[in-house]
Amino acid sequence: MKNSIKKLEGLMEIGGVRKDIALLVISGAALLISIFRILPLPFDAAWVAVFLCGIPIVLEAVIGLVTEFDIKADVLVSIALIASLCIGEDFAAGEVAFIMQLGALLEDLTVAKARDGIEKLVHLTPQNARVIRNGAETVIPAKEVEAGDILRVLPGETIPADGVILSGQTSINQAVMTGESLPVDKAEGDEVSSGTVNQFGSFEMRAVKVGEDSSIRRMIRLVQSADAGKAKIVRLADRWATWIVAIALLAALVTWLVTGMMIRAVTILVVFCPCALVLATPTAIMAAIGNATRHGFLVREGDALERLAAVKRVAFDKTGTLTYGMPQVTAVRSVDGEDMEDMLYLYAASAEQLSEHPLGKAVLRCFRQASSAELFPPEQFQMLPGRGVSALINGREILAGNEGLLSEQGIALSESVCMDAKQYLDKGSTVIYIAADGRLAGYMVLSDTVRAESGRMVSELFSLDVAPVLLTGDHKNAADAIAGKLHINETHAGCLPKDKLEIIGSYQKRKEPVCMIGDGVNDAPALKRADVGIAMGGVGSDIAVDAADIVLVDDEIKELPHLLALSKRMMVTIKCNLSFSMGLNFLAIILAISGILNPVVGALVHNAGSVLVIINSALLLKWKRRK
Repeated sequence: MKNSIKKLEGLMEIGGVRKDIALLVISGAALLISIFRILPLPFDAAWVAVFLCGIPIVLEAVIGLVTEFDIKADVLVSIALIASLCIGEDFAAGEVAFIMQLGALLEDLTVAKARDGIEKLVHLTPQNARVIRNGAETVIPAKEVEAGDILRVLPGETIPADGVILSGQTSINQAVMTGESLPVDKAEGDEVSSGTVNQFGSFEMRAVKVGEDSSIRRMIRLVQSADAGKAKIVRLADRWATWIVAIALLAALVTWLVTGMMIRAVTILVVFCPCALVLATPTAIMAAIGNATRHGFLVREGDALERLAAVKRVAFDKTGTLTYGMPQVTAVRSVDGEDMEDMLYLYAASAEQLSEHPLGKAVLRCFRQASSAELFPPEQFQMLPGRGVSALINGREILAGNEGLLSEQGIALSESVCMDAKQYLDKGSTVIYIAADGRLAGYMVLSDTVRAESGRMVSELFSLDVAPVLLTGDHKNAADAIAGKLHINETHAGCLPKDKLEIIGSYQKRKEPVCMIGDGVNDAPALKRADVGIAMGGVGSDIAVDAADIVLVDDEIKELPHLLALSKRMMVTIKCNLSFSMGLNFLAIILAISGILNPVVGALVHNAGSVLVIINSALLLKWKRRK
């Protein structure tokens, strides 16, 4: 029996939206032929609609009852169809089947596209590793690396296992794990994670956690578990279906027993058929999705807006979400008085012309945006992985890098310079020290700047009774600095993907639905676990976009309050639709009991209610939030 049911389910899944449209076109034409008697057919053309649209409904209702004893709205529809056919009201049966097929089409259109985020995460997993055994380097599949192996990682390669650097200096792009906008300098004794990218300089490391224990494989498992743990919204009509079926059957039975007229009992089943109830939710969702699209949101999950309406907290990743995710030169300081700040900036930008480091590129980009001065061509240039750059500029030896670079060159930082630089470091900024001809000349400050619209957006969230939360992999100083500017009261810094997942889970345990907004691969598990995940489409990674329910296509974060308000308005519309459709059904029952309505007129009345529901939902298309 179960195998037969599974085969039926498989047959019913074939097709999709195109199948629904084809069935509606054919069935609609058949109903027109039936009512106007356009063609002299040996049978009522309404049977075409019954066969194409009605039989799948009956099958699905039977399958639900047999396998799970699940009473849905389809059960009452099936009863109404069969009863109408039994008393010869073919057109009423076909009309009900047609309306239900229209509801199915609208629901199919709101179903999300298949997501392949997990597959893309798997592609991030390193494929090969350079292992050193008996003094020789051998390239082997990364999955064959064992704990304790000595590995060599070259520039541009993905680190194949979690471990500790034994020799060498480099900069690691850790965005895949922490979301940090800037690479992190690493040296002997520092830990590195699988899946992160070595940007400059080769190094040797000892593998500590390999295979399924590695960071990247753990993240994949987090994404899978988070996706499985997200509950789906059940259609409201199906939630109420048990009561609807019970009331309709009882009313029909009592009417039949009292009046002795089967046609009145069938009319009750037809008018109580929950077509408007079924259309109430998908039509409102479709209209709200259309509205959201005009404001830059791509809604990928049909029920995402329904979940968003209940959200009490919005958790933001920092980099690329509340900030631009691009370091900017925010200050240039001269410390010896010999070089003016604009000249110091010119020398530093000239030295960084050949640098491949993101900080060096940021210095060059910002200088060109701020000044029209011509850069000096580097006469000599050397990249110092994990330290900075050295260049001969206009006859002067220029060093630009971190404190370790100056220490190696015997250039000391005065106490006053350290104190001044600390003020910027405490705010989460990065400091690049500049030396000229063996002496400290000054320093530059680089910071990830807050999006211009972030402040107003956060304040509007408070007006909607939604609390903002900052979840970031950046250091506490950087997180606190951004949170202070935006007046965000709750901050969690230094978060790895697992930490974000646990924090979101803690909110959900307290019955506080949460929306997560992020842009990086490290945000993917949290985007999956949150009640609603929103990814930044412009600056965000493909994996974050695939993990999200909604994508902010143009990164205009200022539109988020509109989306939240729209979701709440959509739920108000759905409840109005449901109340209206139920009220109309009960009124129609009274008229059916009294004999005023017959099955055909009853079908027309309750289908008119369906039209009114659709019109009310359509008002959401141009709805705007009052500020």
